[in-house]
Amino acid sequence: MRRTLAVTAALTLALTVAACGTDDPEPATTTSAAAATTEAPTPTETAAAADIVDTAVAAGSFTTLATALEAAGLVDTLKGDGPFTVFAPTDDAFAALPEGAVDDLLADPDGALTDVLTYHVVPGKVLAADVVGLDGQAVKTVQGGELTVGVEGDTVTLTDAAGGTVTVTQTDIEASNGVIHVIDGVLMPTG
Repeated sequence: MRRTLAVTAALTLALTVAACGTDDPEPATTTSAAAATTEAPTPTETAAAADIVDTAVAAGSFTTLATALEAAGLVDTLKGDGPFTVFAPTDDAFAALPEGAVDDLLADPDGALTDVLTYHVVPGKVLAADVVGLDGQAVKTVQGGELTVGVEGDTVTLTDAAGGTVTVTQTDIEASNGVIHVIDGVLMPTG
């Protein structure tokens, strides 16, 4: 509980004002500095009206992430005021991990799992347009580690502390308390 409160406090202090929700029934749209290689989520609520967790759950391709957030006790944090920028691995990204890796993470919810999940959150509401000028720069995550941003044309990558590189496949999925960028792999805070 203290770790969740610490993450919430750190995010709240480090982040800017969240986007306001609307009752507009129009689905969320995305703009991309990265080539979109996955379909846009089609949440049942407007992304702008739903928080990050509800937006991800409604998309249907983040069930493993939602399960992990619940196991780590981070759901309430990411339903908080924010805003948050979340690099969200899809179910396919989690499935690509070595056999047993997800089970091992889920077995350590207050340690490794929380570290991995908070490594996917960067303070502030960072939109795709903001990332274009960050090629080669390191950005600090809520977990405390860094990710290195790569920009080549319309492709944006993130390299983690373990040396793994993931590609941002969809950007700027707006939520009431931040933004989600979809990634095709799971970022690891250590090697």
